[in-house]
Amino acid sequence: MKPIRPRLDVPRGIKWAAYAIPLCALPSGIWRIMLVAGRPDWYAGHDWLPGERSYVLSLSLVAECLALLALGLVQPWGERLPTWVPLIGGRALPVRAVVVPASIGAFLATALAVYAVLNYAFHIVPPLNDTGETFPAGSPGAWALWACYVPVLA
Repeated sequence: MKPIRPRLDVPRGIKWAAYAIPLCALPSGIWRIMLVAGRPDWYAGHDWLPGERSYVLSLSLVAECLALLALGLVQPWGERLPTWVPLIGGRALPVRAVVVPASIGAFLATALAVYAVLNYAFHIVPPLNDTGETFPAGSPGAWALWACYVPVLA
């Protein structure tokens, strides 16, 4: 069997975009972690339901892991698993095993952004916070929210 050599001829712009994807997802994950910690002032009085905090934290973890998969599209380990991976190390990856999870992550990030904009505009789902506001308005929490979620739109 002929060994498969990883292709390293990825254009520079595409490589920069792949590195930017996890960095764009990171601020929203930090926002959710701070939300669970009770840091943003507009959500601090919320009574968390059982399992709600772990859901929010796991959402951050899953979103960042899916964003990190984009690096596999431009790195050699996206074509062949490193030899240190137990049981399957050194094997070539099927294209679907890399492209499908990355595509799902891109779709979910896009769907979340579209949902947030539509919910903000049309109030589809009632507010989650106890003040009745859909999003914080005019407070430092509002600026932090927008600064953390706008990169996801990229």
